[in-house]
Amino acid sequence: MSRWVPLRSRSPGPIMLLLLGLCLGLPLCTGWQEEAWSWGGASEQAGVRVPRQLRLLQRLKTKPLMTEFFIKSTIISRYAFTTVSCKMLNRASEDQDVEFQMQIPAAAFITNFTMLIGDKVYQGEITERGKKNGDRVKERRNRTTEDNGDEGADTFRASLVIPSKDKAAFVLSYEELLQRRLGKYEHTVSVRPQQLVGRLAVEVTVLERSGIAALEVLPLHNSRQRGGARAEDDSGPPPSTVVNQNETFAKVIFKPSVVQQAKIAQNGILGDFIIRYDVNREQRVGDIQVLNGYFVHYFAPKDLPPLPKNVVFVLDTSASMVGTKLQQTRDALTTILHDLRPQDHFSVIGFSNRIKVWKDHLVPVTPSNVIDGKFYIHLMSPSGGTDINGALQAAIKLLNNYVSHNDIEDRSVSLVIFLTDGKPTVGETQASKILNNTKEAAQGQICIFSVGIGNDVDFKLLEKLSLDNCGTTRRVLEEENAGAQLIGFYDEIRTPLLSDIRIDYPSGLVEHVTKTVFPNYFNGSEIVIAGKLVDRKMDQLHVKVTASNSKKFVILKTDVPVEPQKVRNGVPGSPSSRGDGEEDPNHIEHVWSYLTVKELLSSWLQSDNEQEKERLRQKAQDLAMSYHFLTPFTSMKLRGPVLQEDTLEVTRGMSAATGPETVMQSLRGSTTQPGPMLKKLHNPRIKLSKTSVDGDPHFVVDFPLSKLTVCFNIDGQPGDILRLVSDHMGSGQFLDQETKLTEEPAGHSTNLTNPPLPWAEGTPETFLQVKGHRVPVVWKQRKIYNGEEQIDCWFARNNAAKLIDGVYKDYLASHPFDTATTLGLGGFNGSEPSSLN
Repeated sequence: MSRWVPLRSRSPGPIMLLLLGLCLGLPLCTGWQEEAWSWGGASEQAGVRVPRQLRLLQRLKTKPLMTEFFIKSTIISRYAFTTVSCKMLNRASEDQDVEFQMQIPAAAFITNFTMLIGDKVYQGEITERGKKNGDRVKERRNRTTEDNGDEGADTFRASLVIPSKDKAAFVLSYEELLQRRLGKYEHTVSVRPQQLVGRLAVEVTVLERSGIAALEVLPLHNSRQRGGARAEDDSGPPPSTVVNQNETFAKVIFKPSVVQQAKIAQNGILGDFIIRYDVNREQRVGDIQVLNGYFVHYFAPKDLPPLPKNVVFVLDTSASMVGTKLQQTRDALTTILHDLRPQDHFSVIGFSNRIKVWKDHLVPVTPSNVIDGKFYIHLMSPSGGTDINGALQAAIKLLNNYVSHNDIEDRSVSLVIFLTDGKPTVGETQASKILNNTKEAAQGQICIFSVGIGNDVDFKLLEKLSLDNCGTTRRVLEEENAGAQLIGFYDEIRTPLLSDIRIDYPSGLVEHVTKTVFPNYFNGSEIVIAGKLVDRKMDQLHVKVTASNSKKFVILKTDVPVEPQKVRNGVPGSPSSRGDGEEDPNHIEHVWSYLTVKELLSSWLQSDNEQEKERLRQKAQDLAMSYHFLTPFTSMKLRGPVLQEDTLEVTRGMSAATGPETVMQSLRGSTTQPGPMLKKLHNPRIKLSKTSVDGDPHFVVDFPLSKLTVCFNIDGQPGDILRLVSDHMGSGQFLDQETKLTEEPAGHSTNLTNPPLPWAEGTPETFLQVKGHRVPVVWKQRKIYNGEEQIDCWFARNNAAKLIDGVYKDYLASHPFDTATTLGLGGFNGSEPSSLN
C-alpha cells in the first residue's frame, strides 16, 4: 500500500486521517481517535498522533496579512522627514494580536504615530514624561550587530488586536539630521515587513540647494537581523530601483514585485535601503541658508593640510579579551599604525590589572618605530582584571609630557583611542571618580575616543568619558568584527584639518544659537550650527570663522544675503499650522529645534548639579513638546474615539531609569530578533493540505528543495474520489523537484483567462519552472481546512496544467480504498484515495 504524501513512514498515520477526513467530510473530533485506532496498530499511533496534528495546524494557522508597506522620505538640505505606512488584514474568524515594528535611526526623533482599526482612529500625542518610572510609554535601548555600521537603529513597536475579518493601518513619522561621515551623508530606511507584501515601495526625494554630488544606492544591507536577507550581488542598487536626478533634485524609488521580494528574502526581512550622497561646496566659509527667521550654517572645509596627531592607543588585555576579540583588535591596530603620517607621534598601552606601556614617551612615525610597535602589539596576551582609571591616567600623562617638553612649532591634536570590553575591576572602580580624574588630567586639551565591546562593558561610563573630553563613543557587540569597527572608527578621525574652531555671528542680530565652539574638525565630517534671527527684515548676516590649521590661524568672513521668503513645505511629518496666523514651520526651523534638543540632552548627561539637570530637563521637555519630538523626557499616548486612553509601548530612545544616553555618534542600535522560526525537519517532507469549495479541491504543496509553497485547484464533480499524489518511489512527485520562479514582461504571455491582480497591473508575469515546464502562477491566499484557515502561496493557474502528472481523470478511484489504478508514463503504482465533497 502506498502512502500519503505528508507521512514519514509507509503506515498511515493521523495526518493522513486528518486530510482524508477533510476530503470525505468525516468528523474530526469525537470519532477521530477511534478511526485512528482502526487504521493502524495502537503502539505505533498513540505516541505521534497529537503532535503531528498540532504541528500541521500550527504551520497552517492564519496570520494577519500585510497588504501594503510604504516608506516615503523627503530630505531637504540634509534634514530628513520620513513616513512609514502599512495596512494589515485579519483574515481569520477570530480576533488576532498583531505587532507593528519598525527600525528607525538611533539619532531620529519620532514625531507622530497613528493607528486605524476598522473605522476607528487612534492618534498619538506627545506629552510630558514623569520624572519617575512607570510612565505610559516605556522606553529601553537594545543593541545588535551591524557589519560595517556607523549608525545604529532603535526599534519602535506597537501592539494591538485586529477584530475578525477587519483591517488596520499604521502611520509612523520621524525626523533626523543626516550626519556627514567619511565625506558622505547616509540615509537608511528599514525594509523589514516580516512577510512578502503585495504592494511595497520606498520613495526617497533629495533636495539640495547647493547641488547633489555622487549619489549612490547601496545593495540591501541586513546584518542587523540574523538569518535575514541577502543581496543578489555585492554591488549596485537593489532590483527594481529607479533613480531620477538633476543638479539639485533626486528621486529614488524601490518598488520590488513579490517575486523580487521572495528572491531577496522569503521571510520579508529585506534589509536596509541605503542612499549615500554629498553636496557641492564652493564657499570655504560654508553653506548658510536663511528661511522665515531661522538660519542654518553647514561648515565642511576641504583642501586643507592635515594637522599632526599625537595619539596613544590604549588596548584592554584583560582575561575577558581572550580569543577572537584580542586577535581582531591587534590586527586592526597593526593596520592603523601603518596608516599614521610621518608628522604624527604615537605610543601604545596595554592594560589589565597592570599597566603595560610600550614606550615611556611618544615616538615619531618612522618605519622602525612602526615595526617595533606592531611587534609589541602582537606580543600582548590576555590576563588579569581591568584597571580603566590607571590606563587613562598613563595615556594622558604621555600626551601631556610630550606637549610640555617639546618645542612644537606646528599645532597638533592630542587623541586617546581607548578600547575595552569590561567594567573597572582593579584600582579605582567608582565611575564618578574615574570621570573626575580623567577630566582633571586632560584639562580639555586631550580628546578621548572610546570603543566598547560586548554586553559586559560599562557603556554609560565610556559615553560620559568621551562626552566630557571632546570625543565620541562606539559600541561593538561581541559577535561582530571588533577590528573592522575599530578601523572604521579611526578612519573618521585619522585626518584632523582644524582645531579650536569658533564661529561668530552678530550678537544683537541672532539669538538661541546652537553650539559655536568646536575642539576639532576632521576631514569628511561637518559642523552644523542653527539659530534664530532677531530681525527678520535684516538684509544680510555677517559670519566669521576662526580656527587653527598647522602653522597658522585661519580667519574666514562673509556676508550672507537674507532674502525674505515664506514657504509651506508640504513635507511629510511637518507639523500643521500653529493656528496663530504663521505659516507651517520650515525645514531650517526643524534643524534648529533638532540640534537644540540634542545639545540639551548632552548637557543634561554631562551635568552633576541636580538643579542644573532639572533646568535642562525642563527646557528640553518643553522644546520637544513644541515640535512633537519623542525623547527621554517626553512620552506618547494614543487617543482614540473611545473614552479609555490606550497605551502605546515604544521600544526606542534611552532608558528613563538611567537617563538619556549620549547623543554623540552611536555605532550600534536596537532591534528585535525575528520571531521563532519553524524548525526544519531532519528529512524533507512534502506537506500537502486539501479542502474543497464549490466542488473544486484546493491543494497546497511545499517544495522543500526550493522553499516555495504552491497551491492549485482541480475542477471536479461532487462525489468524485481522488487519489492523492505519489510516485513509484513512494515519495511524492514534488519532493525531489528543483523549482524556480521567473518573470516575463507583461503582455508576453498569451494567457488571457487569468489576468494579473489589480495591484499588479503593468508588472511582469510570473512563472514556476518545474519538471521542464513553465507554469503561470500568481501570489494569493488560499483557504484550507474547509475554509477555516488561509495560507500564502503561489497559485498555479489553469487547473495546475503542466504542474501535476497526468490529468484529472487519472486520479479518480472507484471507491475510497481503490489503489489499483496506475498512471501511464508517470509511473504511479498507487495512491491514497480521497473524496470530493
